[in-house]
Amino acid sequence: MKVVSLYRFLDLQDPEAFRDDLKQQCDSQGLLGTVLVASEGFNGTLSGSESSIRALMNWIRNRLSISEELDARWTDADEAPFRKMRVKVKKEIVTLGRPDLLPHKSTGEHVNAERWNELISDPDVLVIDTRNHYEIELGTFPGAVDPGNDSFREFPDFAKELATQSTNRPVAMFCTGGIRCEKATALMIELGFNEVYHLQGGILNYLTEVDATDNHWSGECFVFDTRVAVDRDLAEGGYVQCHACRRPLSSTDLASADYREGVSCPKCVNESDDDRRARLEERRKQVALAAERGTSHIGPKA
Repeated sequence: MKVVSLYRFLDLQDPEAFRDDLKQQCDSQGLLGTVLVASEGFNGTLSGSESSIRALMNWIRNRLSISEELDARWTDADEAPFRKMRVKVKKEIVTLGRPDLLPHKSTGEHVNAERWNELISDPDVLVIDTRNHYEIELGTFPGAVDPGNDSFREFPDFAKELATQSTNRPVAMFCTGGIRCEKATALMIELGFNEVYHLQGGILNYLTEVDATDNHWSGECFVFDTRVAVDRDLAEGGYVQCHACRRPLSSTDLASADYREGVSCPKCVNESDDDRRARLEERRKQVALAAERGTSHIGPKA
Protein backbone atom coordinates (compact mmCIF):
# COMPACT_ATOMS: atom_id res chain seq x y z
CA MET A 1 0.00 0.00 0.00
CA LYS A 2 1.36 3.41 -1.00
CA VAL A 3 0.43 6.80 0.45
CA VAL A 4 1.15 9.87 -1.65
CA SER A 5 0.81 13.57 -0.80
CA LEU A 6 0.74 16.01 -3.69
CA TYR A 7 -0.37 19.52 -4.49
CA ARG A 8 -0.11 22.06 -7.26
CA PHE A 9 -0.74 25.79 -7.34
CA LEU A 10 -2.15 26.80 -10.72
CA ASP A 11 -5.08 28.65 -12.29
CA LEU A 12 -8.05 26.26 -12.21
CA GLN A 13 -10.93 27.69 -14.19
CA ASP A 14 -13.75 25.35 -13.14
CA PRO A 15 -13.04 23.75 -9.73
CA GLU A 16 -16.48 22.09 -9.54
CA ALA A 17 -16.08 20.28 -12.86
CA PHE A 18 -12.55 19.19 -11.94
CA ARG A 19 -13.82 17.91 -8.57
CA ASP A 20 -16.46 15.75 -10.25
CA ASP A 21 -14.04 14.33 -12.82
CA LEU A 22 -11.34 13.74 -10.22
CA LYS A 23 -13.70 11.92 -7.86
CA GLN A 24 -14.79 9.62 -10.67
CA GLN A 25 -11.18 8.84 -11.56
CA CYS A 26 -10.21 8.17 -7.93
CA ASP A 27 -13.16 5.81 -7.49
CA SER A 28 -12.35 3.96 -10.71
CA GLN A 29 -8.77 3.39 -9.47
CA GLY A 30 -9.96 2.24 -6.02
CA LEU A 31 -8.17 5.05 -4.20
CA LEU A 32 -8.94 6.39 -0.72
CA GLY A 33 -8.06 9.78 0.74
CA THR A 34 -8.90 13.46 0.57
CA VAL A 35 -8.30 16.04 -2.14
CA LEU A 36 -9.11 19.74 -1.85
CA VAL A 37 -9.78 21.71 -5.01
CA ALA A 38 -9.92 25.50 -5.47
CA SER A 39 -9.34 28.11 -8.13
CA GLU A 40 -5.70 28.23 -6.90
CA GLY A 41 -5.09 24.50 -7.58
CA PHE A 42 -5.39 21.17 -5.75
CA ASN A 43 -3.97 19.52 -2.64
CA GLY A 44 -4.46 15.98 -1.41
CA THR A 45 -3.27 12.74 0.14
CA LEU A 46 -4.22 9.42 -1.45
CA SER A 47 -3.66 5.76 -0.67
CA GLY A 48 -3.77 2.71 -2.92
CA SER A 49 -1.53 0.68 -5.20
CA GLU A 50 1.38 2.49 -6.80
CA SER A 51 0.09 1.73 -10.29
CA SER A 52 -3.35 3.17 -9.49
CA ILE A 53 -1.88 6.35 -7.98
CA ARG A 54 0.45 6.86 -10.93
CA ALA A 55 -2.44 6.34 -13.34
CA LEU A 56 -4.37 9.07 -11.54
CA MET A 57 -1.38 11.43 -11.57
CA ASN A 58 -1.04 10.93 -15.33
CA TRP A 59 -4.75 11.67 -15.71
CA ILE A 60 -4.36 14.90 -13.71
CA ARG A 61 -1.45 16.00 -15.89
CA ASN A 62 -3.46 15.39 -19.05
CA ARG A 63 -6.63 16.96 -17.65
CA LEU A 64 -4.84 20.14 -16.57
CA SER A 65 -2.24 20.26 -19.38
CA ILE A 66 0.72 19.95 -16.99
CA SER A 67 3.85 19.08 -18.98
CA GLU A 68 6.21 18.00 -16.17
CA GLU A 69 5.87 15.26 -13.57
CA LEU A 70 3.82 16.10 -10.49
CA ASP A 71 5.87 16.69 -7.34
CA ALA A 72 4.76 14.10 -4.77
CA ARG A 73 5.80 12.63 -1.42
CA TRP A 74 5.56 8.83 -1.21
CA THR A 75 5.41 6.68 1.92
CA ASP A 76 4.47 3.07 2.64
CA ALA A 77 1.63 1.82 4.82
CA ASP A 78 0.51 -1.66 5.86
CA GLU A 79 -3.11 -0.68 5.28
CA ALA A 80 -5.06 2.29 3.94
CA PRO A 81 -4.93 5.21 6.42
CA PHE A 82 -8.27 6.49 5.09
CA ARG A 83 -11.80 5.08 5.20
CA LYS A 84 -13.26 6.74 2.10
CA MET A 85 -12.52 8.97 -0.88
CA ARG A 86 -13.41 12.66 -0.56
CA VAL A 87 -12.93 15.45 -3.10
CA LYS A 88 -14.06 18.89 -1.93
CA VAL A 89 -14.16 22.38 -3.42
CA LYS A 90 -12.76 25.05 -1.09
CA LYS A 91 -11.83 28.73 -1.29
CA GLU A 92 -8.19 27.74 -0.71
CA ILE A 93 -6.35 24.43 -0.96
CA VAL A 94 -4.52 25.42 2.21
CA THR A 95 -6.35 27.87 4.46
CA LEU A 96 -4.28 30.97 5.10
CA GLY A 97 -7.28 33.30 4.74
CA ARG A 98 -5.72 34.78 1.59
CA PRO A 99 -7.28 33.26 -1.54
CA ASP A 100 -5.88 36.24 -3.47
CA LEU A 101 -2.29 35.22 -2.67
CA LEU A 102 -1.07 33.09 -5.58
CA PRO A 103 2.20 31.18 -5.01
CA HIS A 104 2.40 30.11 -8.67
CA LYS A 105 2.75 33.81 -9.52
CA SER A 106 5.19 34.77 -6.73
CA THR A 107 6.83 32.57 -4.13
CA GLY A 108 10.13 31.91 -2.40
CA GLU A 109 13.01 29.83 -3.72
CA HIS A 110 12.60 26.05 -3.54
CA VAL A 111 15.64 24.32 -2.04
CA ASN A 112 16.52 20.63 -1.92
CA ALA A 113 17.60 18.70 1.16
CA GLU A 114 21.32 19.38 0.69
CA ARG A 115 20.82 23.14 0.35
CA TRP A 116 18.35 23.03 3.26
CA ASN A 117 20.98 21.57 5.57
CA GLU A 118 23.29 24.44 4.65
CA LEU A 119 20.61 27.03 5.37
CA ILE A 120 19.58 25.70 8.77
CA SER A 121 23.24 25.48 9.80
CA ASP A 122 23.76 29.19 9.03
CA PRO A 123 23.22 31.30 12.18
CA ASP A 124 22.27 34.30 10.05
CA VAL A 125 19.23 32.47 8.60
CA LEU A 126 15.91 32.59 10.45
CA VAL A 127 14.34 29.10 10.22
CA ILE A 128 10.55 29.07 10.63
CA ASP A 129 8.32 26.02 11.12
CA THR A 130 5.01 27.03 9.50
CA ARG A 131 3.03 24.14 10.99
CA ASN A 132 0.67 24.24 13.96
CA HIS A 133 2.01 24.14 17.51
CA TYR A 134 0.62 20.64 18.22
CA GLU A 135 2.53 19.33 15.20
CA ILE A 136 5.76 21.01 16.25
CA GLU A 137 5.52 19.38 19.69
CA LEU A 138 6.17 16.00 18.03
CA GLY A 139 9.30 17.07 16.19
CA THR A 140 11.04 19.83 14.22
CA PHE A 141 14.43 20.99 12.97
CA PRO A 142 16.82 22.22 15.71
CA GLY A 143 16.63 25.99 16.17
CA ALA A 144 13.43 26.42 14.17
CA VAL A 145 11.03 29.15 15.34
CA ASP A 146 7.56 28.03 16.45
CA PRO A 147 5.01 30.75 15.50
CA GLY A 148 2.68 29.35 18.19
CA ASN A 149 -0.25 28.85 15.83
CA ASP A 150 -3.24 26.62 16.49
CA SER A 151 -4.11 26.89 12.78
CA PHE A 152 -2.35 28.09 9.63
CA ARG A 153 -4.85 30.95 9.39
CA GLU A 154 -3.05 32.56 12.34
CA PHE A 155 0.31 32.65 10.54
CA PRO A 156 -0.19 36.08 8.87
CA ASP A 157 -0.31 37.78 12.29
CA PHE A 158 3.05 36.23 13.18
CA ALA A 159 4.50 37.20 9.79
CA LYS A 160 3.31 40.81 10.01
CA GLU A 161 4.84 41.21 13.47
CA LEU A 162 8.10 39.73 12.21
CA ALA A 163 8.14 42.19 9.30
CA THR A 164 8.00 45.14 11.70
CA GLN A 165 11.31 43.99 13.21
CA SER A 166 13.30 43.46 10.00
CA THR A 167 12.83 42.16 6.47
CA ASN A 168 16.54 41.91 5.65
CA ARG A 169 17.37 38.65 7.43
CA PRO A 170 17.25 35.53 5.19
CA VAL A 171 14.24 33.34 6.01
CA ALA A 172 14.00 29.56 5.48
CA MET A 173 10.57 27.96 5.95
CA PHE A 174 9.25 24.40 6.03
CA CYS A 175 6.13 22.31 6.67
CA THR A 176 4.98 18.69 6.27
CA GLY A 177 4.66 18.38 2.51
CA GLY A 178 5.64 21.81 1.18
CA ILE A 179 2.27 23.46 0.56
CA ARG A 180 1.98 25.61 3.68
CA CYS A 181 5.54 26.91 3.54
CA GLU A 182 5.14 27.65 -0.18
CA LYS A 183 2.09 29.83 0.43
CA ALA A 184 3.77 31.34 3.50
CA THR A 185 6.77 32.41 1.44
CA ALA A 186 4.43 34.22 -0.98
CA LEU A 187 3.12 36.15 2.02
CA MET A 188 6.65 36.93 3.24
CA ILE A 189 7.59 38.35 -0.17
CA GLU A 190 4.46 40.50 -0.13
CA LEU A 191 5.52 41.80 3.30
CA GLY A 192 8.89 42.86 1.91
CA PHE A 193 11.28 40.08 2.91
CA ASN A 194 14.21 40.08 0.49
CA GLU A 195 15.56 36.54 0.75
CA VAL A 196 13.02 33.76 1.26
CA TYR A 197 13.53 30.00 0.91
CA HIS A 198 11.32 26.97 1.45
CA LEU A 199 12.03 23.25 1.68
CA GLN A 200 10.85 21.58 -1.51
CA GLY A 201 8.50 18.71 -0.75
CA GLY A 202 8.58 19.53 2.96
CA ILE A 203 9.67 17.27 5.79
CA LEU A 204 8.37 14.10 4.12
CA ASN A 205 10.51 14.66 1.05
CA TYR A 206 13.51 15.58 3.20
CA LEU A 207 13.25 12.33 5.16
CA THR A 208 13.13 10.44 1.87
CA GLU A 209 16.16 12.15 0.35
CA VAL A 210 18.71 12.35 3.18
CA ASP A 211 20.68 9.51 4.71
CA ALA A 212 21.02 9.00 8.45
CA THR A 213 24.33 10.85 8.76
CA ASP A 214 22.95 14.02 7.11
CA ASN A 215 19.50 13.92 8.72
CA HIS A 216 18.97 16.93 11.01
CA TRP A 217 15.32 16.17 11.78
CA SER A 218 14.52 15.62 15.46
CA GLY A 219 11.45 13.67 16.64
CA GLU A 220 8.45 12.50 14.64
CA CYS A 221 6.41 14.18 11.91
CA PHE A 222 2.66 14.61 12.30
CA VAL A 223 0.60 13.44 9.30
CA PHE A 224 -3.10 14.02 8.68
CA ASP A 225 -4.29 10.42 8.55
CA THR A 226 -4.75 7.45 10.86
CA ARG A 227 -0.98 6.93 11.20
CA VAL A 228 -0.90 10.21 13.20
CA ALA A 229 2.90 10.51 12.88
CA VAL A 230 5.88 8.98 11.07
CA ASP A 231 9.45 8.63 12.32
CA ARG A 232 12.74 9.46 10.58
CA ASP A 233 12.42 6.28 8.51
CA LEU A 234 8.85 7.24 7.48
CA ALA A 235 7.48 4.29 9.48
CA GLU A 236 4.35 4.75 11.60
CA GLY A 237 5.28 6.56 14.80
CA GLY A 238 4.34 6.16 18.43
CA TYR A 239 1.36 8.50 18.73
CA VAL A 240 -2.40 8.06 18.57
CA GLN A 241 -5.01 10.75 17.95
CA CYS A 242 -7.61 12.19 20.29
CA HIS A 243 -10.96 11.74 18.54
CA ALA A 244 -12.35 14.76 20.37
CA CYS A 245 -9.77 17.40 19.41
CA ARG A 246 -7.69 15.55 16.74
CA ARG A 247 -4.40 16.31 18.51
CA PRO A 248 -1.63 13.68 18.78
CA LEU A 249 -1.30 11.85 22.09
CA SER A 250 1.73 10.20 23.63
CA SER A 251 1.71 7.20 25.98
CA THR A 252 1.91 9.68 28.88
CA ASP A 253 -1.21 11.47 27.61
CA LEU A 254 -3.06 8.16 27.34
CA ALA A 255 -2.22 7.35 30.97
CA SER A 256 -3.65 10.66 32.19
CA ALA A 257 -6.86 10.76 34.23
CA ASP A 258 -8.08 13.41 31.76
CA TYR A 259 -8.01 10.94 28.87
CA ARG A 260 -11.27 9.28 27.91
CA GLU A 261 -11.32 7.72 24.50
CA GLY A 262 -13.43 9.74 22.10
CA VAL A 263 -14.39 12.28 24.78
CA SER A 264 -11.36 14.16 26.11
CA CYS A 265 -7.60 14.23 26.57
CA PRO A 266 -5.21 16.34 28.68
CA LYS A 267 -4.98 18.85 25.82
CA CYS A 268 -8.70 19.45 25.35
CA VAL A 269 -10.36 18.50 28.64
CA ASN A 270 -10.85 22.17 29.55
CA GLU A 271 -11.95 23.26 26.08
CA SER A 272 -15.34 21.49 25.93
CA ASP A 273 -18.55 22.45 27.68
CA ASP A 274 -20.85 19.94 29.37
CA ASP A 275 -23.14 19.69 26.33
CA ARG A 276 -20.32 18.81 23.94
CA ARG A 277 -18.85 16.27 26.37
CA ALA A 278 -22.28 14.64 26.72
CA ARG A 279 -22.59 14.37 22.93
CA LEU A 280 -19.09 12.91 22.65
CA GLU A 281 -19.84 10.43 25.42
CA GLU A 282 -23.02 9.32 23.65
CA ARG A 283 -21.14 8.91 20.40
CA ARG A 284 -18.46 6.85 22.19
CA LYS A 285 -21.16 4.52 23.53
CA GLN A 286 -22.69 4.12 20.06
CA VAL A 287 -19.29 3.31 18.56
CA ALA A 288 -18.69 0.70 21.27
CA LEU A 289 -22.12 -0.87 20.69
CA ALA A 290 -21.52 -0.96 16.95
CA ALA A 291 -18.17 -2.68 17.53
CA GLU A 292 -19.87 -5.33 19.66
CA ARG A 293 -22.33 -5.96 16.82
CA GLY A 294 -19.50 -6.19 14.32
CA THR A 295 -20.63 -3.10 12.44
CA SER A 296 -19.35 0.46 12.21
CA HIS A 297 -20.94 3.63 13.50
CA ILE A 298 -20.69 6.69 11.28
CA GLY A 299 -22.51 9.65 12.73
CA PRO A 300 -22.24 13.42 12.64
CA LYS A 301 -19.10 14.99 14.07
CA ALA A 302 -19.68 16.52 17.48
